[in-house]
Amino acid sequence: MNIEIKKSQKPVKYEDAIKFMELRLSEIEQNKSSELIWILEHEEIYTAGTTFKESEILDKSINIYRTNRGGKITYHGPGQLICYFVINLKNKKKDIRNFISVIEKTIIDTLKFYNIETFADKENIGIWCKNNNQIEKVAAIGVRVSRWIAYHGFSININNDLRKYDAIIPCGVKDKGVTSLKMIKDKDYMKLSDKLVENFILNLKSSIFLS
Repeated sequence: MNIEIKKSQKPVKYEDAIKFMELRLSEIEQNKSSELIWILEHEEIYTAGTTFKESEILDKSINIYRTNRGGKITYHGPGQLICYFVINLKNKKKDIRNFISVIEKTIIDTLKFYNIETFADKENIGIWCKNNNQIEKVAAIGVRVSRWIAYHGFSININNDLRKYDAIIPCGVKDKGVTSLKMIKDKDYMKLSDKLVENFILNLKSSIFLS
């Protein structure tokens, strides 16, 4: 499996990241480039997916970047790990739900390494944990599939400013909260991205996913 692993040390502008992924998608379709897993961090931005509603913006003064990924509205900023990808499903099982399951398992397996128990929810996409008797989201997922090439990705809250979520209804879910890894367990998460990439590739290669 030929996958480029890209890690950006400085924050990447959201618009630049989208352009980069869309170019890679075109190159993969023409067999000119390899698949991609890209670890980065964004500057502060609120993004809205294809199914968001205006009523989910609570603070009307914030700027919203409308994007073509699936999902609703969320926040990106410093202290949050972003994992983008451009993965060709043509040479794997053409099953979008199965691919989402691979992403969910990747995040859950990675956080389990830090003794943090999390779970997926079929009704509310993302990765959740039970924290102080509250169900809270720790990772958001937003994927788009174009001609059986999946791109965009997911984010994991490590040590970001959770007050930023007060301006929106995160991912359209009203009755659950948002948390971060540092709020759950105050550990060193410097190696989290390495473990995440390792698990992602392992799960992509698994016999469950490959046809």
